[in-house]
Amino acid sequence: MDNQDHTYEFDELQNLTLAYAISIHKSQGSEYPAVVVPVLTQHYIMLQRNLLYTAITRAEDLVVTLGTKRAIGIAVSNGEVRQRNSGLAYRLQIPLTQTAAMTDDRGRAPVMMEF
Repeated sequence: MDNQDHTYEFDELQNLTLAYAISIHKSQGSEYPAVVVPVLTQHYIMLQRNLLYTAITRAEDLVVTLGTKRAIGIAVSNGEVRQRNSGLAYRLQIPLTQTAAMTDDRGRAPVMMEF
């Protein structure tokens, strides 16, 4: 990155490609020609091996990691998978006809359960 502004003439616009940013979670199950992965210590909670693996394996042709070697090292050495409190296990254990009666006023099922 050269930290300079670049100006494109109107007839050069066809050389630009529209791109979008999405989360690693939303990208699961999909592939993209190129993937840019920011790996920063400022987002310490996201430095997990499984998330880095998922991000890198979304790329068909090109992966660019932006960040520090330290942040990548932390992610690679962090094999701990955080517990997700989605309530999915609980919801799978009860008949679907009962789920509406067990939601709160916003339609959410309880997420903290003991099994």
